[in-house]
Amino acid sequence: MPKAARGRDFHVATEDEIRAGRTSDVYFLRTLDVLKKAGRDRVRVVAEVTTGSLPIGWPWAVLCGVEEVVHLLEGKSVSLWALPEGSFFPSRTPRGIPVPAMVLDGPYGEWALYETPVLGMICQATGIATKAARIRKLAGGKRVLSFGVRRMHPAIAPLIERSVYVGGLDAITTPLGAELFGAPAMGTMPHALVIVMGGPREAFAAVHKYLEAKIPRIALVDTYYDEKTEALLAVEAIPDLTGVRLDTPASRRGNFPAIVREVRWELDLRGHKDVQIYVSGSVDEGSIPALLEAGADGFGVGTSLSNAPTVDFAMDIVEVEGKPAAKRGKFGGRKDLQRCPKDGTYEIGVRACPSCGAKMQPAHRQYLDLGRAAEPLPSLDEIRRRTADEVQRATLGP
Repeated sequence: MPKAARGRDFHVATEDEIRAGRTSDVYFLRTLDVLKKAGRDRVRVVAEVTTGSLPIGWPWAVLCGVEEVVHLLEGKSVSLWALPEGSFFPSRTPRGIPVPAMVLDGPYGEWALYETPVLGMICQATGIATKAARIRKLAGGKRVLSFGVRRMHPAIAPLIERSVYVGGLDAITTPLGAELFGAPAMGTMPHALVIVMGGPREAFAAVHKYLEAKIPRIALVDTYYDEKTEALLAVEAIPDLTGVRLDTPASRRGNFPAIVREVRWELDLRGHKDVQIYVSGSVDEGSIPALLEAGADGFGVGTSLSNAPTVDFAMDIVEVEGKPAAKRGKFGGRKDLQRCPKDGTYEIGVRACPSCGAKMQPAHRQYLDLGRAAEPLPSLDEIRRRTADEVQRATLGP
């Protein structure tokens, strides 16, 4: 067994290893060594975290992961400003200047070691939260459950579930996520239950008899037979059936909205208009509108959430000892980012919104002042409300 793997069953970093810089790119350690020997590690710099563009034509992203960054940098001689978590932001202002999602200010030697984990904490979380918010926008008031944790390493299940919850989804699936975030953990039933019980009729009867009364009964209706057939078996076996879930495999799917319409018709025809239809299996932005039109009442979304495109943030020095400094392709100098409270427009150094003329407000909040808390972190409920407010006025774009 390789030496690095000894004594470790799972290939994950601990909190202590992250704080100690053990997950940072090694060139930062070497750079710090050089700077210390040269007597330049205490040089004060300002760095901005920006992205030059957003994935697949997204007009906006949802900033997520700020809380972890604050916890990582606490106690270091660095000040931190950021857009409030849950804020929508474009990659650039109307004038083409990259929007700084975060700003760090302090001696470079205090925080250089954390560039790698800081970016990792927000790049992936922001991508997942953005995807969740886009799906939330498309689904309207319909329920959306996150089924994505099984597609990624279990060590990051909490990150995935917190991010989708920030993005506005209704429920997650793991007990740990429910414990950490106060989010409802929901699910339906696996095909395994039907197979082990010997068939859908037996499985549905067992669910009705043995599942805790407080748990909504949602039957999976595509294991062995036609979805319509198993849906009718479910309503016969479970008098208090809440819904049915269609997880039809691609090889049998054909026209999925047509299957939803047929199941809806047969349930309604027999007086079961209150039984909801949930759809899962490769559900994404492209498939949701047609499924909604066909009568779907909710969605289980998995891989497209947990495997959401990462937002490619970069951290770049823009000021050294109070003087503008930046590498080629970057805008030097610390930016006075302002935002319009009415339409959400961002711009640098202006006091009137270029779109509507309203008075602009500072876009950043200070979370750390030389390593000490500058203001309390918002609750997850507050972050979700911010995202929900932003979703209402946002457009999806391409």
